Amino acid sequence: MKMAENNTNSTETNNCSIKNGSKQWVKLNVGGTHFLTTKTTLSRDPKSFLYRLVQEDSDLDTDKDETGAYLIDRDPNYFSPVLNYLRHGKLVLNKGLAEEGILEEAEFYNIAELITLIKERIGQRDNVYGKGGKKHVYRVLQCHEDELTQMVSTMSDGWKFEQLVNIGSQYNYGQDEHAEFLCVVSREYGVPEGAEVRGEREDRAKVLQQKGSRM
Repeated sequence: MKMAENNTNSTETNNCSIKNGSKQWVKLNVGGTHFLTTKTTLSRDPKSFLYRLVQEDSDLDTDKDETGAYLIDRDPNYFSPVLNYLRHGKLVLNKGLAEEGILEEAEFYNIAELITLIKERIGQRDNVYGKGGKKHVYRVLQCHEDELTQMVSTMSDGWKFEQLVNIGSQYNYGQDEHAEFLCVVSREYGVPEGAEVRGEREDRAKVLQQKGSRM
């Protein structure tokens, strides 16, 4: 008889545990895709939209679908990495997803730590692209031989000669003929620089553009 009572108590305890545990599970319908997670996960940031959503006394007026899932009109593809970040604290991007899209979702859900993290990731990405991508801007400038020395003196702060082409003596300056040249120059684009250096380079670029206006 005692054995039967013990089994009954054990069954009741397990049922009670399952019942209480089920209150921690939350179903979300994000843009037509269902996600199953826990209140603990969604409560990682107490100031976030998701934290407010799952509170018993929530101030958010959110509809549910026929399965009882909270309806959220956002892109499910970009929500997935946001949810995974809340689960384990790491940002993992699925192939084909842009960091800017994740940032948009992080800002919508108001997840402060993720916003900071993704902004840092975007900054690192842009810096690496500028240094490793080796994207260059090319310009073709025309000058005559008397200007060639001055042209060389402007090739600093990132500007480099790529090619010099003699196109003959097409113009007369006074009584003399002077050879004309096409100068191909380039500068690496996208590398972060300070305001002073940037200003100097812009001034140099204006000089080059003025010389190239003869083309």
